[in-house]
Amino acid sequence: MFRSKLFVAAVTMATGVLLAGTASAGTPPPGAGGQSIGDPYFPADGNTGYDVQHYDLDLRYQPATDQLNGTATILATTTQELSSFSFDFGLHPTSVLVNSWPARFTESNAKLVVTPAKALPKAAAVTVVVTYDGVPSQVEIGGEKDWVKTPDGALAVNEPHVAAFWYPANDHPLDKATYDVSIAVPDGTQAVSNGTLVRKTSLLGWTRWSWRSTKPQASYLAFLAIGHYDIRSAAGPDGEPVITAYHQDLGDSSGAAQASVERTPEILAWESTLFGPYPFEAQGGVVPATGLDFALEDQTRPVYSSKFFAAGADPSVIVHENAHQWFGDSVSVGGWRNIWLNEGFASYAEWLWSEAHGQGTAQQLFDHYYNSKPATDPAWQIATGDPGPANLFDGFAVYDRGAMALHALRTAVGDTAFFAILKAWAAQQRYGNGTIEQFVALAEKVSGKAVHPVLDDWLFTKGRPTLGVTASFGVPAVPASVAELDRTHQLLATARRR
Repeated sequence: MFRSKLFVAAVTMATGVLLAGTASAGTPPPGAGGQSIGDPYFPADGNTGYDVQHYDLDLRYQPATDQLNGTATILATTTQELSSFSFDFGLHPTSVLVNSWPARFTESNAKLVVTPAKALPKAAAVTVVVTYDGVPSQVEIGGEKDWVKTPDGALAVNEPHVAAFWYPANDHPLDKATYDVSIAVPDGTQAVSNGTLVRKTSLLGWTRWSWRSTKPQASYLAFLAIGHYDIRSAAGPDGEPVITAYHQDLGDSSGAAQASVERTPEILAWESTLFGPYPFEAQGGVVPATGLDFALEDQTRPVYSSKFFAAGADPSVIVHENAHQWFGDSVSVGGWRNIWLNEGFASYAEWLWSEAHGQGTAQQLFDHYYNSKPATDPAWQIATGDPGPANLFDGFAVYDRGAMALHALRTAVGDTAFFAILKAWAAQQRYGNGTIEQFVALAEKVSGKAVHPVLDDWLFTKGRPTLGVTASFGVPAVPASVAELDRTHQLLATARRR
């Protein structure tokens, strides 16, 4: 059966359940919010007892010393009566206000625990203001150091964690919020974040960049890229702002980077025909010179390592990261076990791009990757639908086998139903979260077919699946797109956690 033991163990990660405070690390005191949202992959992540609606981050950053000073105003709604609650946070808080009243606070194990002057009732609006400072590159949380100081600035770009290194957060995709990020940096330095640039002002040697994200956003998708960037701003074919930024020291990779990232509006328009309307208010991309070895689908503005463009233009990575705007950003995972809903879908988008441009059909790519590893290869022993935290970004099990799983679904239901499923998933879960179980239920509803045996085989059964009679056999010719896909996935699968 499709609802195997693996599914039963993970079903509690369904959207929204854990925010109500029903799961936490240990049993909190009465009235205290939990200090874990309950994700078995990362049990220290997230908090319960409240739901954040908006983060307003007022920051000042000095690149020379990596000193960050900030005031975070967090608007939330309680989901239970709260005598105390917590945020994920690694910097040094200097004061905390709750509804304008001073609150007591303590720091322990990268948790900022706040005790308001009086208990907060259930379903109450709450405003929390945290002032803080610190040197983010010196912060280590769970063995990770995810803020990167660069020669002229910094990068806050990582997955599954980065938020707690620069702002107090409920750091799990289950609690999404809108954002205002305003950061002052020395004149001549640029600071790029998500959404639209609503204001840029200069005063007394400092330039303040103010960015706004108006759609719900997971905490790890909020990013900062600070340094010497050439920033371009234009209007896309649909009128949305397109903001791209290239570090001034890209050298020989500069042309290839621009030739790739500047195709973003074209690629998004094509992806919209497959997945439905683009879900956000802006688009673009950022290419730093140093400090990043992978690419990340930061909402509205993916960030790409310059290494993707060392050998020339790489449209595949642009296709991949922008497919995530639907699968990963608009529809975020209901728990990290569901990473296939992000990476398998974005990888299959690359196959569809290859198919559309005569570089190899999805079937040819399926045949190639199926035959690329013998059945005895241990890579087939990683369950794509539950890879474990150590294999969260495994290049074969999550990216390649993840794409194969979708192609197996497409073969089982036919093109009309398959593309209807993708659009329905993006529409049904828009701005929310999803699990594999929910996707399978939708796929069966839309197609009218029992697809669970196929997906169980590809996602949860270890070993190389046996091909059906309709699949291709033998060792096929290598499609033209494989070299680019392999190079892209090798970089994409680089471990995010440092």
